[in-house]
Amino acid sequence: MKKHIEHKTSGTCSRMIIVDVEDDVVTDCKFVGGCAGNTLGVASLVKGMKVSEAISRLKGIKCGFKKTSCPDQLALALEEALAQ
Repeated sequence: MKKHIEHKTSGTCSRMIIVDVEDDVVTDCKFVGGCAGNTLGVASLVKGMKVSEAISRLKGIKCGFKKTSCPDQLALALEEALAQ
């Protein structure tokens, strides 16, 4: 089953994460805004990864003094995909 999530981020430089999931695997991921090198790298790394694996690796990562990060927000977006 295909799922398309447009997650509006909170507490990060990126403004939105667009992620596609099919059969519990991340098939595409794009960040809108944020640090281009970091967000492109994270998006590239999660493609082809099982959703549960990506969540367990990314959830709880913080960016400096912030309570969250772009990877943490991606974990939240993937949790949305699981909930659908």
